[in-house]
Amino acid sequence: MIKGFGGIFWRTKNLDATRKWYSNVLKIEIENWNGTIIKPQSGNETIFSFFTEDDSYFPTEQQVMLNFQVDNLNETIEHLEKIGVPLAKEKEISEYGKFIWIEDPDGRLIELWEK
Repeated sequence: MIKGFGGIFWRTKNLDATRKWYSNVLKIEIENWNGTIIKPQSGNETIFSFFTEDDSYFPTEQQVMLNFQVDNLNETIEHLEKIGVPLAKEKEISEYGKFIWIEDPDGRLIELWEK
């Protein structure tokens, strides 16, 4: 029945700063309607998962965490270093892949994942 996610929507305290940050940091080209369309590519997966309210995987005061899949995490880290975006969590390698965390302008943790 479900073909995929139709969208991710949330409020922001500073629309201009948030648009600019997502464009510069994550290379997501935000259009004039304050959004973009990300089309899945072969090998790309979307994970839909629940966490209990007290799970410590990401901060309990943050209700939702975004996870973006990247082609090459080392290149992504180099890009982030070049533009001055600090890692909120150093690279972690597990049986699920490689992960880092960064924070957006509203303080939301974002996970970047290389499968």
